[in-house]
Parts: sequence; structure tokens; C-alpha cells
Amino acid sequence: MANTQDNEETTARTTKTAQPAAAKAAKKTAEKTATKAEAAGSGAGRAARTAGSEGARAVTTATAALDSARSTVTSAAGQAVSAATTAWTVIKNRKIIAAGVTAGATALVAGSYAVGRRAERGSQGPFTRLTGGRV
Repeated sequence: MANTQDNEETTARTTKTAQPAAAKAAKKTAEKTATKAEAAGSGAGRAARTAGSEGARAVTTATAALDSARSTVTSAAGQAVSAATTAWTVIKNRKIIAAGVTAGATALVAGSYAVGRRAERGSQGPFTRLTGGRV
């Protein structure tokens, strides 16, 4: 029985000495893990801040693009309305426009005829021109 008692004493001594060493090792491991977790947490925080600023920049860019597209559409719509208004005015006043075109064409033909007649008469003298060539 003495042998069993000695074994128990040895085991108790070993356990008493091993417990502080195990506690120290566990404490070191916990500190290292805490340090790594803290570094990972700060890295995640930086990543979140960067993602947040990138997201804000993307929102700003999208807003600017939307404003540009909106102004382009508004401008195109204004031009379409202007063209439609002009076309409607032409259709509404087609009789007046046709009369003006006809009068202009008539004046052009009459003017060119008069200039042609005038060029033909250039070889006659002033008295003959005055009497219309009857003398």
C-alpha cells in the first residue's frame, strides 16, 4: 500500500507543478489569439470603412450619371417638341407658303426673261430701242 500512496503523492506533485505550467501556456495562447483577433477585427473595420467610402463614391457617380441622362432626355424632348411645332406650323400655313413659293418662282422667271430680252437689245441704238425697232 505504501506503493500506492507514493504514486498518489507523485501524481499530486506532478499535477500541482503541471497546473501552473499549463495555465501559463493557456494564458500565452489566449493572449496570442486575442492579439490576432484584435488585428483581424481592426482589418475588418478598415475594410468596412473602405467599402463604405467606395459605396458612397459609387452612389455619387451613379447620381451624376442619372442627372446627365435626365438632362439629355429633357433636351432631346425639347428638340422633338420644337421640330413638331415647326412641322405643324408649316402644315397649318401650307396655302400661304405655296402662294409665296409660286410668287417667288414667277418673279424669278419674269426677271430672267427681262434680263434676256435686255441682253438681246444691246446691239441696237437708243432711238431704235425707244421706238421699239419701228424706225
